[in-house]
Amino acid sequence: MNPELENFLTGYSIEVMPRTAQKVDNFRTIIPAGTRVYIAHIDGTPIEDMVATARRLNSEGFGVMPHFPARIIADRATLGDWIARYQGEADVRQALLLAGGVDTPRGDFHCSMQLLETGMFDQAGFTRLHVSGHPEPNTDIDPDGGRTNTFAALDWKQAFSSRTDAQMAVVTQFCFEAPPVIEWCDSLVERGISIPVHIGIAGPAQLQTMIRFAIACGVGPSLRVLQKRTRDVTRLLLPFEPTELLSDLAAHKAAHPDFNIAQVHFFPLGGIRTCADWVAVHGGPNARPAMSA
Repeated sequence: MNPELENFLTGYSIEVMPRTAQKVDNFRTIIPAGTRVYIAHIDGTPIEDMVATARRLNSEGFGVMPHFPARIIADRATLGDWIARYQGEADVRQALLLAGGVDTPRGDFHCSMQLLETGMFDQAGFTRLHVSGHPEPNTDIDPDGGRTNTFAALDWKQAFSSRTDAQMAVVTQFCFEAPPVIEWCDSLVERGISIPVHIGIAGPAQLQTMIRFAIACGVGPSLRVLQKRTRDVTRLLLPFEPTELLSDLAAHKAAHPDFNIAQVHFFPLGGIRTCADWVAVHGGPNARPAMSA
């Protein structure tokens, strides 16, 4: 076992969708009790399905963090209804606020900052609010391939964090090599951004699946790691695993304890159980569900 990697994986979180959660009979047999589970709100998913999934996960003993994608929320009344339903029906007190995956806003909001500005989460007693981050340039946000807009948004969120009581973290898009992540994290510190980073990691998946999601999500420079692997015929049929990337980040964290990555967040592109099994193997006893210990 790699003790640096074990420590780095402690307290990891994972993401599900209502339709993928339905395929899991009991999450307690897969992931450790208390694990934070994000619920991705894909455009077209009824709020009823989101709340039902949140209620179920809460009842099974997990911290529930639903997505609030600004661009699919029609107006303040809709936002208020969602907040009230999550709170009243599923006892949710934390949320990931993000722009969302649609190009054209469906209503009054187009970014997470507008959701934060409403003050509605604070009024409803939400104590933890996470926001998104992009270690690599994202041309949907910065068309010139730079980071001007993404950095400006994080500057704003840092100021919001400083003037409120909200517990915040920056949850990132996934990428496939450590140097761009380390450079980006260090650049946040240089800008005075002290919000902890929860690094997004793509869980084990077939190479073709990984490339498809990477292109759809705008993953840029580190995509070359996957492209290089496609040239090795002997590895084409093997799942791509995040072992090397996470080991590199874990080693950097061990050598630099103040490194601002606080936790790992998994996107289970190859399936929830596949991802959880990988973490259980590499994350030591604390990464295994109690029922399988």
